[in-house]
Amino acid sequence: MHFTGFTLMPYRPLDMEARHKERSAWVVLPNSLYDPVKGADEYESHISLLTRAEDLGFDAIAVNEHHQTAYGIMPAPNLIASALIQRTKRVKIAVLGRALPLTNNPLFIAEEMAMLDNMSRGRMIAGFVRGIGTEYHSTGTNPVFSHERFHEAHDLIVQAWTRSGPFEFEGEHYNFKYVNCWPRPYQQPRPPIWIPSQGSSETVKWAADPSRKYQFLVTFSSTELVTRYLTAYRNQCTEFGYECSGDQLGWAVPVYVADTDEKAKEEAGKAIETLFGDYLPNPWEMLLPPGYTSMSSMKQTMKLRSSLGKVRPTADMLIASGTALIGSAKTVRQKISEMVDRTGVNSLVTMLQFGTLSDELTKRNMDMFASEVMPHFKK
Repeated sequence: MHFTGFTLMPYRPLDMEARHKERSAWVVLPNSLYDPVKGADEYESHISLLTRAEDLGFDAIAVNEHHQTAYGIMPAPNLIASALIQRTKRVKIAVLGRALPLTNNPLFIAEEMAMLDNMSRGRMIAGFVRGIGTEYHSTGTNPVFSHERFHEAHDLIVQAWTRSGPFEFEGEHYNFKYVNCWPRPYQQPRPPIWIPSQGSSETVKWAADPSRKYQFLVTFSSTELVTRYLTAYRNQCTEFGYECSGDQLGWAVPVYVADTDEKAKEEAGKAIETLFGDYLPNPWEMLLPPGYTSMSSMKQTMKLRSSLGKVRPTADMLIASGTALIGSAKTVRQKISEMVDRTGVNSLVTMLQFGTLSDELTKRNMDMFASEVMPHFKK
């Protein structure tokens, strides 16, 4: 099994009382609540925690992209990836992921990733997403064209990495007379591509296509939904006429390990509740703007996640549903083993810092996970 250490880089000094005077911690949250001095400390802390994962034996570390939010202060994940390259030697670095429809020039993403791949001597993993609905409010991008722009930008980037240039690219949203990526990626023909998702049927079919066979990474879901989505992906591969590899199946989940289940909940309970109750919530109209997804996918999302935003999740609820793995090393090992048995998943993206969890508790969590959980699956 392959293990990735990941953080959203939340802004932990956030005044929660002031935050709850607003509809969300996204888009509409006044930036006057951000203190640059404290923010600078946060960047240093999060980067240091990620680089620490290399010494603990993780296979990869990961960053991602979000805009105008205290949920994750990484609007330019390529900058964080560049800093990580300079501070590490072996570990792979995943950008999970660039929101392709939000850019007006996908060639910049192709060039940036190729640069990072050269600077790291082939350690980059590319993650591509459409961006959640709130990103379309914060960037002014029309969500009606989200799918079209995503697929077209993806095709342009992959061609820029793999075709000899210069060549022309003509699409509905992007047109270039000269596509000629300098530098070329260090990894040939291109860096690996992962697709983080919350189970969209369109994404399942697209990622599983035999021409792509991308890793399908299920995020922020209960074990029931993770099983459902990974099984759907595996079945889609079968329909396409090939057997799904475990490396195509990924699961991203918050994890906290302590000596006992009780101690783990005591130490991490409040932090996991802030992630799901303070940082993450969005009104439906912000999360799913008109045109962002198909009617069938919207109905399915609203049905399967009907409680989203209505009830503040408690630690007990999140642990019971498997949305967060919090417990003793034995408990966490057992829950991961159960998911492996159900789905064949072979890539675990662990969020070992989440919400307001402190550096001290995060380091202890990382140490215990690396020493008492990872070795069981590395064998």
